[in-house]
Amino acid sequence: MSEYILPIQRLIDSFRRLPGIGGKTAARLAFAVLDMSEEDASEFSEAIRSVKSEIKLCDICCNICTGNICSVCADPRRDPSVICVVEDARAVMAVEKVHDFKGTYHVLGGNISPMNRVGPDDIRIAELVERVAKGGITEIIVATNATVEGEATAMYIAKILAPFGVNVSRLAYGIPVGGDLEYADEVTLHRAIEGRRSLN
Repeated sequence: MSEYILPIQRLIDSFRRLPGIGGKTAARLAFAVLDMSEEDASEFSEAIRSVKSEIKLCDICCNICTGNICSVCADPRRDPSVICVVEDARAVMAVEKVHDFKGTYHVLGGNISPMNRVGPDDIRIAELVERVAKGGITEIIVATNATVEGEATAMYIAKILAPFGVNVSRLAYGIPVGGDLEYADEVTLHRAIEGRRSLN
């Protein structure tokens, strides 16, 4: 028998399906919802509903948006010849915070992960190839995460785009600002050495 009454248990179970949410946190969130006013609870549920019903994928880059084209692809000041390839919409938001990148994006919706049975056909690589095949692209910056899956995805993208003669580059990874060399792992140090730049 459940220790909570059914409506609370259903809400707890729903919260537990979210990544990083355990049983105690799910119960705390469920009781926080219970303590909300009727108006706040309705607003909360409407926010969840609208995220699922109003958000679409951009027809060009597959980023999230509320129309057919996202704000980046619709911006005439952006350079459409340079595409930054990322795993998800959160990565787009991270790059945009820097305000340095003036190109466009392509959101894969994941990465190649044989362990999780995710192959090239399960993410949006075909859409990227289609964009490059149309012409006018000078550089693809692969900004997948610095994980085994991210590296595999980057290598696959470089290989599949090779026939088009487009410059494919990879984000440099290395020691974070304020980080100590002694705490860096071997892969991070290797990347930092590979991505070094001249000071003169």
